[in-house]
Amino acid sequence: MAKYVLENCFAVLAFLLAMKTKARTTTMSGEVIRCKAAVAREAGKPLVIEEVEVAPPQKMEVRLKILFTSLCHTDVYFWEAKGQNPLFPRILGHEAGGIVESVGEGVTELKPGDKVLPVFTGECGECRHCKSEDSNMCDLLRINTDRGVMINDGKTRFSKDGQPIYHFLGTSTFSEYTVVHSGCVAKINPDAPLDKVCVLSCGISTGMGATLNVAKPKKGMSVAIFGLGAVGLAAAEGARIAGASRIIGIDLNASRANEAKKFGVTEFVNPKDHDKPIQEVIAAMTDGGVDRSVECTGNVKAMISAFECVHDGWGVAVLVGVPNKDDEFKTLPINFLNERTLKGTFFGNYKPRTDIPGVVEKYMKKELEVEKFITHHVGFSEINKAFDYMLKGESLRCIIQMDA
Repeated sequence: MAKYVLENCFAVLAFLLAMKTKARTTTMSGEVIRCKAAVAREAGKPLVIEEVEVAPPQKMEVRLKILFTSLCHTDVYFWEAKGQNPLFPRILGHEAGGIVESVGEGVTELKPGDKVLPVFTGECGECRHCKSEDSNMCDLLRINTDRGVMINDGKTRFSKDGQPIYHFLGTSTFSEYTVVHSGCVAKINPDAPLDKVCVLSCGISTGMGATLNVAKPKKGMSVAIFGLGAVGLAAAEGARIAGASRIIGIDLNASRANEAKKFGVTEFVNPKDHDKPIQEVIAAMTDGGVDRSVECTGNVKAMISAFECVHDGWGVAVLVGVPNKDDEFKTLPINFLNERTLKGTFFGNYKPRTDIPGVVEKYMKKELEVEKFITHHVGFSEINKAFDYMLKGESLRCIIQMDA
């Protein structure tokens, strides 16, 4: 009798465990999901919280439940429709963290329940760039700001009343659910707090990677950072992690001087305070020039200054900021002949799927601080406040909690 009871107890326990596992992994796979999204319907007008339909993921796509997202200046730029072909209605957003809800045909490296960061650029794993150790510019999935549809079939996965709503950077994270190509999804440590590490899917990795992966300062070197917004401060953070002895921050906004100290900046220079080119000022401060410089403004004059302020013989300048398409970079050829090096970078040379999980691990090991980048928090219903904070210059990163 005791044996019979014991066997039945084990059977019941196994049944309950199976039901619990099934409940935990149940998805809406193959079905349309209705959820809230913040839709940009006109340039510069407040986003509208609406109920939209999100179609199931197709071949090599995943549908994500977004838990936290943050606002990047790129979102604001395209919301304002400056210098581009406007595309509305559109769901913006590209810095976020969430959970895989369901996967489409052919997706084998992700499964429902995985904790992930969607990324605005991708890694197909098959092209020359993906197979190269030196490049992260995937032929198939590199950033495309004009595309508002999915690569697989040229259609949107968002709609309302039968009308399409366009995607943004392949991510569209200002929605409770979104569909992303699987090559643009980084699977991360399941213990990582998404309300913190979500900011690693764009600007912070871009700036930090520009320093650590491209400029590569050695311990004790001097580094100049041009532009002390979120990306520039991340570049400074990278210099701090690398052990730079001097980190010189250059910005036209004097109010950023004190904040920059939190990110390792040891000296602050405002070009407005000097009557000669800033590259000459930096050279005078550093006995001929800094060892490394990182430019994070997109201003072509700042780019030239960043290059011309590095020391001859070994100086390396890295360009991160995106200039206007017609800007021209002009410098004397002798600056190159004197063994200064000029480099460009995209997303800090990080491969999204391969490298971003490692960036998250830096945070988990307390080698990287992200909390100091996060200046504001708002609920999803108040997402327009995040735009106000950024437009007023009050925030670095504002975290938007999707269920609030």
